[in-house]
Amino acid sequence: MPVDQLLTTHDATGLAELVRNGDVSPSELVEASIARIEQVNPKINAVAAKLYDQARREAENVDTSLPFAGVPIAIKDLMTAMNGVPVTNGSRMPETVADHDALVVTRFREMGFIPVVTSTSPELGIRLVTESAAFGITRNPWNTEHTSGGSSGGSASLVASGAMPVAHASDGGGSIRVPSACCGLVGMKPSRGRVSFSPDAREIWHGYVVQHAVSRSVRDSAAILDGLSGFDRQMPYTAAPPRKSFAAAAAPSRRKMKIGYYRESPLALPISPETQAAMDSAIALARDLGHEVEEIGLPMIDRSFFLDFGRVICAAIASDVRFFSSEAGRSVEPQLERSTRIVARFGEILSAGELVSILMRQNAVSLELLQATMQYDAVFMPVISSAPVKSGSMDSTGTDLLLEQAVDALRLTRLLKLEPLMNQFIDKAFSVTHWPAIQNVTGQPSVALPVHVTADGLPLGIQAAGRMGDEETLFELAAQMEAASGWTERHSPIARSAN
Repeated sequence: MPVDQLLTTHDATGLAELVRNGDVSPSELVEASIARIEQVNPKINAVAAKLYDQARREAENVDTSLPFAGVPIAIKDLMTAMNGVPVTNGSRMPETVADHDALVVTRFREMGFIPVVTSTSPELGIRLVTESAAFGITRNPWNTEHTSGGSSGGSASLVASGAMPVAHASDGGGSIRVPSACCGLVGMKPSRGRVSFSPDAREIWHGYVVQHAVSRSVRDSAAILDGLSGFDRQMPYTAAPPRKSFAAAAAPSRRKMKIGYYRESPLALPISPETQAAMDSAIALARDLGHEVEEIGLPMIDRSFFLDFGRVICAAIASDVRFFSSEAGRSVEPQLERSTRIVARFGEILSAGELVSILMRQNAVSLELLQATMQYDAVFMPVISSAPVKSGSMDSTGTDLLLEQAVDALRLTRLLKLEPLMNQFIDKAFSVTHWPAIQNVTGQPSVALPVHVTADGLPLGIQAAGRMGDEETLFELAAQMEAASGWTERHSPIARSAN
């Protein structure tokens, strides 16, 4: 089989096995990935920076005994340092060039992965579609008229297009799970404290952000988390070590589990029939596997929860803008997109007392939810409220656009202190993603599962949230569902046409 076809037909574990057996070399895999990227990127626009020369040098010297030796990977262009590589954070702000690798990049390399590109992200990662003034629209390989999700949409598009089997991703409000749900991938958001942000940060967005990968198979996701996780003295907290390796947890199993499912919108916003069908697919699959499945409510998760979450993110973005302005030696606000400026300005007018009160409320709600769901091995809920939306459809129009322009131009950010306007802001921000932020606040793990394809041929995944620190059970469940559904055999039209 030609090497370029191997990128579509094999996951990262399978490719590494071919390298160890001498059936293919790391250099051949890297060259095949580069060729595929050059072929598909004009259609999907998922590359921020090309690292081809560096990747070729690494491929010549990688230790072929490593677990993922020679496997190409993308690193997300968002607050992740790579020695000598520009990081734009999806923005027109001045790019930064680090003189070191982030620990997560080091650990990817220690597993044998070879970074070939950095992947696109929306500005500062605050949109759940990957569209920016700096890079334009990143598109879904299943249908390029639709979004690949965000903020790890570039990574998801590259994997779903067959350019590489896995890619680095991060998640502060659904940014691993939303692109996975849109692109037919597995996306584990690990527990808070599982993967370090050293040496550049101890935590991001008050601990809401985590990082890991998007992949086409459960076993890849599990084995990568084994390599990325581990105690780090610089972290303010760490997740409990697993009882066994995550890779072992993803091995074949027939253990029966107790699963809850929650299909309501906590924002009381519409949910499409396609999303309900995706939930039905997951529930039916779990029942066919012999699991006990029952519907539950989560009354503690309501509109006020998302209002508080939105305020925390605004404060975090305000802090980020301060940092980048300090690094640039001048204000970067004029170079920001309008919506980012508004978010940052609103974050600046929140008082310290307000922010601490919000975080205390979020902690209280988190405890209530974790206690209420402790009896379940997993809780199914949607990731997105419809099939992947059309590219550009999340841009403000009409009254929303006029209000946004007025708030920006006249610096009327204090209007967002008024609850009706803040509610309008929240409905716009979370119009499609009513659920993923829940697990960012609680800190629990949650995995996006590609259980469904719509009648129009678009992927539509759901998520399974687990107990705090218990990715093992989620990997075990995900592996069972993967084996029963055969989702690893589904490939996007762009991936198929490249073979």
